[in-house]
Amino acid sequence: MEPYPKIELHVHLEGTVRPHTLLEIARRNDYPLPADTVEGLAELCAFRDFRHFIEVWILTTNALQTEADFRQMVVDYAAEAGGHGAVYLEAIFSPAERVRRGCSWESVYEGVCAGAQEARELHGVEVRLTPDIPRGFTQEEARATVEWAARYRDRGVVGVGLGGLEAEYPPEPYADAFRLARSLGLGSVPHAGEVAGAASVRGALDALGADRLRHGIRAVEDPGLVRELAGRGVVLDVCPLSNLRTGAVRSLDEHPLPQLTAAGVRCSISTDDPAMFDTDLTRDYEAAASFGLDPRSFYEAGVAGALCDEPTRARLRGIGEAHVWADPPSR
Repeated sequence: MEPYPKIELHVHLEGTVRPHTLLEIARRNDYPLPADTVEGLAELCAFRDFRHFIEVWILTTNALQTEADFRQMVVDYAAEAGGHGAVYLEAIFSPAERVRRGCSWESVYEGVCAGAQEARELHGVEVRLTPDIPRGFTQEEARATVEWAARYRDRGVVGVGLGGLEAEYPPEPYADAFRLARSLGLGSVPHAGEVAGAASVRGALDALGADRLRHGIRAVEDPGLVRELAGRGVVLDVCPLSNLRTGAVRSLDEHPLPQLTAAGVRCSISTDDPAMFDTDLTRDYEAAASFGLDPRSFYEAGVAGALCDEPTRARLRGIGEAHVWADPPSR
């Protein structure tokens, strides 16, 4: 049976590289990974706490070093996601991390943008790109991320995000970088409300002018904020299995997704870091649908939240309307 169409708005490209591919790339670049087998890498990625996750992220993703590596990670993931029904991806990458390790800004942006074009040609998946500013990085690095992003607007870069250690670095200090991004025609898609609470969501909305929120689930701690998100039509990129793996929720049954959708908040569904969290787009959509929610609503939230141009949005809307959707599962 053909998978139903899916839109994914929150996926870190570096976190999509499956262990066997990461080992190949590391060997190609003579980069010593902290484990040298698929099983060893899987064990290393087992989540302990958020700081450990960031440490493992840095150790493994630093294997990605060349323009060809960056192109490959986009094309490979488009093939994988396309197999799960994805028609549109809004993919995250963290260029400043790569630049700190000796890559050039140009090689990172050229690689991912070439990958996005190749993904469309080979796999029919539309890919738009949203580089992340890592929390804790300097204002100069934040500004450079934005300025380079603007240079590649005609190659599929549509917005800028903020990621990393949310509990330790609030959004407000990055307001100038996001003001610059908006002035250059780029959207604002920060992470907020995953590890930190409603105040982080509020900061992302007010200080960073967020067009959409990556995660945003802890907005449920403030009913007034939930009403505002619903009223403004702000889309949340919800990653159910990532939230489970990282301990942002204690069990899937306790996930606030049904509470948010019941309050009228639009929620799209994504994997976050599928290779690191042992998930894929089908499994995350199934986890979300297990609450009795309609997968079509996730697709439509994806269409509404995407930062793409209007002709692309109209095409995505048409795909959704043409599909014969099954009735949602009952809980």
